[in-house]
Amino acid sequence: MSLDELKYIAILTGSIPVGICMKQTGKLSRKIGASLIGFSLVAATCGLHSVHSLLCILVTWAIIRFCTKHCYTLTLAWMFSYLLFFRMLSLLHLASPSPFANAVQLLLTLKMVSLAAELNPLYMEALRKVPESQAVVEKHLLSEVMPRLRDVVSYSYCYLGIMTGPFYRYKIYQDWLQEGSLQSIPSLAPMVKCLRLVPLYGVAFLLLSGVFPLEYTRTAAFARAGFPYRLAYTAAIFLVFRLRFYVAWTLAEASCMAAGFGAYPVEAQSRPGNGPTIQAQPSSDAPEYDYVTIQNIDPYNTDFCASVKDGMKYWNMTVQWWLANYIYRRAPLQGRLLRIGWTMLVSAFWHGLHPGYYLSFLTIPLCVAAEGSMEKGVRSRLGAWGRWGYDWLQWFWKMRAYDYMCAGFVLLNLPDTLTYWRGLYFYQHLLALALIGLGYLCTPRTPSQTRPPIHSCDHPLPPSQHPAEDQQGR
Repeated sequence: MSLDELKYIAILTGSIPVGICMKQTGKLSRKIGASLIGFSLVAATCGLHSVHSLLCILVTWAIIRFCTKHCYTLTLAWMFSYLLFFRMLSLLHLASPSPFANAVQLLLTLKMVSLAAELNPLYMEALRKVPESQAVVEKHLLSEVMPRLRDVVSYSYCYLGIMTGPFYRYKIYQDWLQEGSLQSIPSLAPMVKCLRLVPLYGVAFLLLSGVFPLEYTRTAAFARAGFPYRLAYTAAIFLVFRLRFYVAWTLAEASCMAAGFGAYPVEAQSRPGNGPTIQAQPSSDAPEYDYVTIQNIDPYNTDFCASVKDGMKYWNMTVQWWLANYIYRRAPLQGRLLRIGWTMLVSAFWHGLHPGYYLSFLTIPLCVAAEGSMEKGVRSRLGAWGRWGYDWLQWFWKMRAYDYMCAGFVLLNLPDTLTYWRGLYFYQHLLALALIGLGYLCTPRTPSQTRPPIHSCDHPLPPSQHPAEDQQGR
């Protein structure tokens, strides 16, 4: 493990006893303590680069305060533009930020865009309801819905998830601060259950990362190896990659549980990143709580779900929710695959400027198109046992697709990624194209697609004047 990885583990592990103490404090102490701890962590690990996060917070607050009607669009443009500047510091002959500063900037970008996206509809809805003069209305509404600068700062620097996630909305943070019976919400048992497999993940990561080092893939010996060996090594690299995040994200979830953060009654039907989906009252005096809101990883379903599309839902789950709600649903494109491609492009940019990110993320729409084509043309025509076998074959292909795409994510640069994929004969791209074609050929055609076209000489009158023929044609 690198020194930075050890620091991450130390921060995450130390956050668990801090959370236990934080849970016992009052509302004001909780707010001040969580933000002071978070800012101290940022200052200690990022040094002078802490100014980047502070500048982003101040400008975002100014946008929300003075341009509330358009704050979502302006904040999105501001944060992603600053992210580009942040990534190009070395090209401008300025000091490059540390990995910790990069992690803080990534999570802060999600928080600021989410905050603006939440406030914008609240403001516009309230503006339509208050029948007063425009100046009075805006002054009143700003005082009602606008968070104060100190509230935005405390939300941004809350130590929970500040470097590793999970992402959470401003409303979730406020619910934690305002919870008056936080001490009575169970956290120890859920935390122990969450952590039970972390030692296994950690030991497996240490062993496999030593047996299957990434640097070996850049050597001539690896290039001379046979295709089956390279394929198996690719699977091992992806397993090591997953185990690293299983450890980090599970510890991050446990630190939230220790503080009672993100706990809601089961009846609220919470979703990762979003929080409660319904305003349900607890059904008893001792309601059952869950921490689905801050769940960032589902290792079992990540490994055993059947499709590439579903695999994305169980990986970095709170960020996936952010992408789905703020990017996919607001995409300036029509069509599901185009929206997925746009979302993957934004996700690649959010991760960084390395070409490997873009090669990997933009392969996902191709895989999703292949799954959709095969689902429509082949799986839908199978019986129960046929679908069972099909799903297992699709699962195997899904895992190999993620193995393949992981290469770009870990090798990063263009030459290494293309060389690696060339050694695998670009088989995933070619296979996805072949599956799209196969699914299309197997898709049954409707009568309107197969019958010959009707010429104008056959029907001199418009269809509406031939009701019997028109009904028969339908």
